[in-house]
Amino acid sequence: MTSMDPAAGRPVVTVVQHDDDVPLDQFAGWLDGLELRVVRAWAGQAVPTDPDLVGDGLIVLGGQMDAYADDVAPWLSATRALLAAAAGAGVPTLGICLGAQLLAVAGGGRVQVAAPAGREAGITEIRWHDAAAGDPVLGTLAAAGRRTPMPSMHADAVVELPPGADWLASSERYPYQAFRLGSAWGVQFHPEASAALLRAWAREHDDLDAAAVGGDYAAREPEISTAGRAIAEGFAAVVHARAQRTNPRERSPDETFHPR
Repeated sequence: MTSMDPAAGRPVVTVVQHDDDVPLDQFAGWLDGLELRVVRAWAGQAVPTDPDLVGDGLIVLGGQMDAYADDVAPWLSATRALLAAAAGAGVPTLGICLGAQLLAVAGGGRVQVAAPAGREAGITEIRWHDAAAGDPVLGTLAAAGRRTPMPSMHADAVVELPPGADWLASSERYPYQAFRLGSAWGVQFHPEASAALLRAWAREHDDLDAAAVGGDYAAREPEISTAGRAIAEGFAAVVHARAQRTNPRERSPDETFHPR
């Protein structure tokens, strides 16, 4: 069911944010024509449990905790359940970094905390697989070239994809950089992150040179921004298409999830 915003005539996308310092960042301006409703889970706002209530799409962002850390972030259980339900219900869904790891676990895959290959930080070369060609969200990048530079910042990693998932991209250090499960996409990298945000994350780790990370980003910023925008616009197009296929009269605007 659609949850198109009646005031603006725009499809509604619920965004689950796990940490104050891991926001939508550049995606907020790239997701054209969408009404974004941010659930600040770290601040106590409840994650919806029914995929019908998220609106026309769902985005689950990254975070500092691991995908199994329910003791630290008690909303993760609800988020995993929501991801599994949304992927199976045809709701366009995008999981980024921790969001991708939560999607993998929710679908029956596995994440390794503190993976032996170590932290993947800075600008990572994403290598697209043949399965990504023609993908409605990532296919533009796969068609443009076999590799795309993308911001990364993670030490945990997906080590087993969910049954039935399509494997879409890899990097030299970690194999599972992008995958699709039903109507949900997971990306281990951070297409939303600006240079300033990536530098801020790097400053939180003693083993990273934040200035070098920022310099690497600046050297390839046009490519990175073009690729990030392409992912955002591809996802927005999928959301718009679903909203147009769904009868807006099936659901009252009052039934749409509103973060509290």
